[in-house]
Amino acid sequence: MKKLLLSAALLVAVCISAKAQFNLGIKGGVNFSHIDANNFHNSSITGYQAGLFARVGGGVYLQPELYISSCGGDFDSYQNNTAYNGHIRFTNLDVPLLLGLRFGPKNLNLRVMAGPVYNYILNKDETFSANLTSAFNDFGHYNNSTLGYQAGAGIDLGNVTFDARYQGGLSHINSDFGQTQRLWALSIGFKFF
Repeated sequence: MKKLLLSAALLVAVCISAKAQFNLGIKGGVNFSHIDANNFHNSSITGYQAGLFARVGGGVYLQPELYISSCGGDFDSYQNNTAYNGHIRFTNLDVPLLLGLRFGPKNLNLRVMAGPVYNYILNKDETFSANLTSAFNDFGHYNNSTLGYQAGAGIDLGNVTFDARYQGGLSHINSDFGQTQRLWALSIGFKFF
């Protein structure tokens, strides 16, 4: 608790001393995700994201976000004359903390950003072929929380924001099979102030 209060106080002090801008807004968009799994062919599925973001700073800014997302993947394999396949869709709570650089004219801000993201699985919908789960006992045992990273670019047109990002996994969602989540996200947002 002390570390959290100290961090918040430090952030407020930096913002006041830098006369930083503060923005708060909503965002929503679409994800194109897949799960990398050793020895399996992967294909993408389409999901969504919706939530809130804040932006603190001028040319260099900090952007924490909180949103719900849907992602996952389809995978299949053909081994020893047997076909294995599966489909998984996660509903996640995502918490990225991005450091960004803003440049360009005031009403046309161009941005680049990168930083860590924490993902927590709220729900999972999975369908595996019967032979997949019998042959690979731990295939569907997914970790509830993972760490990843995001990197991307965006543009602000007045109060409207557009972002394009890549997200990769720093930790496995299933360590036994080397499964990691990767996705591309396109979003649009609106800054209230």
